[in-house]
Amino acid sequence: MEVKETHMAFVFLVGERVYKLKKPVEYRHRDCHRLASREFLCREEIRLNRRLAPDVYLGVEPLGRGAGGALALSSREGVVDWLVVMRRLPEDRLLDEALARGDVAPERIDALADLLGHFYAGLAAEDLTAEDYVARFVREQAKNREIMADRRFAMPGDRVATVLDRMDRLLDEAPDLVGRRVREGRIKEGHGDLRPEHVCLVEPPVVIDCLEFNRNLRLVDPFDELSLLALECERLGGAWIGERLFRRVGQALEDAPDPRVLAFYRAYRACLRARLSLSHLLEPHPRDAEAWEPLARDYLALAASAVRWAMPD
Repeated sequence: MEVKETHMAFVFLVGERVYKLKKPVEYRHRDCHRLASREFLCREEIRLNRRLAPDVYLGVEPLGRGAGGALALSSREGVVDWLVVMRRLPEDRLLDEALARGDVAPERIDALADLLGHFYAGLAAEDLTAEDYVARFVREQAKNREIMADRRFAMPGDRVATVLDRMDRLLDEAPDLVGRRVREGRIKEGHGDLRPEHVCLVEPPVVIDCLEFNRNLRLVDPFDELSLLALECERLGGAWIGERLFRRVGQALEDAPDPRVLAFYRAYRACLRARLSLSHLLEPHPRDAEAWEPLARDYLALAASAVRWAMPD
């Protein structure tokens, strides 16, 4: 058995199965200290992830007390926790691993685009206002500024201010540029965390680890999610992937967003990733502490290049 620890779970790799045990911590917008909350999130993880990986997510199993009080899987006697049970995927087929080897075939990205295009096309438009949609970016931008401009971190202050000021100016001067995506019915309940490590290029491809703990964070423009995936692929050496995804998914959705919207989404996602990277250093005992500031600076550089397209001088 192999055990891996993530920010929010322990993952046990046992033969052809994966068992995920959620930590009793406070997630963003949801307290997971109670057993009932963890059970709910396990069941939500299964429900939501079966949309893009139907054969991977097998179910939820209780962890109870067996004979002599020992922990026992599938025992409903004295349940102490719940586990998500998954089929184990080949790690070398994960998109981030394939990018590290320089082994990503264009036809596999086309298959991924077809999966995502079909997924988004089958989702209903969400009922929210353009004003609420724009206000969400304004709120997140304020959080980005609070963390990225914190003088405890070794971030280039002038560049941080320039990037965030330009993005704020776009939301202030041209809110309809982003807001019209709502009026066009483009906001769907998507994946919420579309990154290369969550894509497995098996046949057919699957996408795992949907963001299950807050529905509002899943209410996205598909091209916002795709911008995150494209950004992360570029950071890992696959800059060509984003344009291929945009084009093929756009054809499936009969949608071609304004290039300035795509640039804004890219800059926003890069700033959000920078903020989340730095936020690890605010934890009492951050893992890999030396990695987070350099990573945040990399994201800032990606945001700076994108924001010049969205809001030129």
